[in-house]
Amino acid sequence: MYDLSKEFNTFYEEHVKLPLNEQQELRKKRDLNLERLRSGLAEYNSENKKEYKIAETRTQGSMAMHTTVQNDQKDYDIDVAVVFEKDNLNGLGPLAARNMVAAALKKKCKSFNVEPQVKTNCVRIVYADGYHVDFAVYRRYKENSSDTEYKYEHAGSSWTSRNPAAINDWFCDEIKEHGDNLRKVIRLSKMFCKSRSFWVKMAAGLIQTVVCDEKIQSYDRLDEGFYYTMKEVYNRLEGSIEVKNPTDSTISLLQTEEHKTKVSNWKNRLGEKLAVLEVLFDDDCTKVKAKDAWYKFFNHNFWYEDTSAFVESASLSKSYEVRRSFRNTEQFIEDDYIMDEQYMMRLKCIISRNGFREAPIPEFLKRCLGGRLPHGCSIDCTMEWTDAPSYDKVLWKVRNIGRLAEERDMIRGQIEARGTKIHEHSDFYGSHYIECYLVKGNRCIAVGHVEIPIDNE
Repeated sequence: MYDLSKEFNTFYEEHVKLPLNEQQELRKKRDLNLERLRSGLAEYNSENKKEYKIAETRTQGSMAMHTTVQNDQKDYDIDVAVVFEKDNLNGLGPLAARNMVAAALKKKCKSFNVEPQVKTNCVRIVYADGYHVDFAVYRRYKENSSDTEYKYEHAGSSWTSRNPAAINDWFCDEIKEHGDNLRKVIRLSKMFCKSRSFWVKMAAGLIQTVVCDEKIQSYDRLDEGFYYTMKEVYNRLEGSIEVKNPTDSTISLLQTEEHKTKVSNWKNRLGEKLAVLEVLFDDDCTKVKAKDAWYKFFNHNFWYEDTSAFVESASLSKSYEVRRSFRNTEQFIEDDYIMDEQYMMRLKCIISRNGFREAPIPEFLKRCLGGRLPHGCSIDCTMEWTDAPSYDKVLWKVRNIGRLAEERDMIRGQIEARGTKIHEHSDFYGSHYIECYLVKGNRCIAVGHVEIPIDNE
């Protein structure tokens, strides 16, 4: 198979994997709408003399599993389980429970073009720019007072036994077994399914995840691993399009004819586009032919061969390499821990400087010219709140970005255990950031992030 692994890896990192700013945008929208729900629920209770109270929340789906991919249309799913105590719902049926959640959200979502929608399996908030938040409603209970574990039921067409953590737990186990290449292949599969705007009916992310996991092929090169996995996926779907819930094999993930149509479309289009990759195995295959084949597969301009552009890019790259003398010390949490971002965390960042009144960073920035911190500020960042019931470690990452940090060989980015509060200074111009990670066992279960924009003096 023609080796375009270098280009393929670049494509994955720059055009498939969700960038840091988009990841943070998803977290912001999740947290904001959970706060809307809690606030709206308090108002709903006051007006209706009720005492509904959220017992727990849990991030689900691609956001929790870190399999979300880039999307020009910003069509990103944010899936959150909202759990009530069964007794607290006072016999509400599943539809009534979803209606109650929707009514609470409507009180705080009046600026939206579309009101929160009651779907069969969730309550949905739709943003005009493409994002949408799905609140799946659950209830929990203990059969016996001595039980240590809850039983969970999902509010669908009926109350159905379903643990909101089950899919995430299964996926984490699969990542542990197969490594992070499984996540990469899933992201690439999703990218393929989103590669044409007219492909409106393609297999859902969970279905792709389950089938890719079934047929994952182990190769050192990502381009080979992806290709051979897709070949096996196609052959598997040629035999049967049925896909079972990985946590309960008695349940089909294809509940409707539309679900079946979407999987069939995935199979057919995968077969069609895999055929264009056959050129990669020709003895006379060239780089131009190989790039053209991947262009036809992914329909992405990254693969479009433009000689002048590549000459310019190569020149810039060489110039950069001459300038780049700093050590790449950045570490990534997903390299050491399984990403299972099911809980939330809030960071509090207090800024102080001589001549200025101490204040949280949003307030401090309002006083600063251009909305950037001056040099010479003290930065105290604290893990203020989390809904994670327990964790083993608190880890921090401080990343300096920009020319000055590179010239001084101070990009940092190491992940370190520093307690629940860290102290920093505004030394370098640029849009830096601080991240905090909660770790439970071998999983990262929550991520906090704060931007630190620093001015140039």
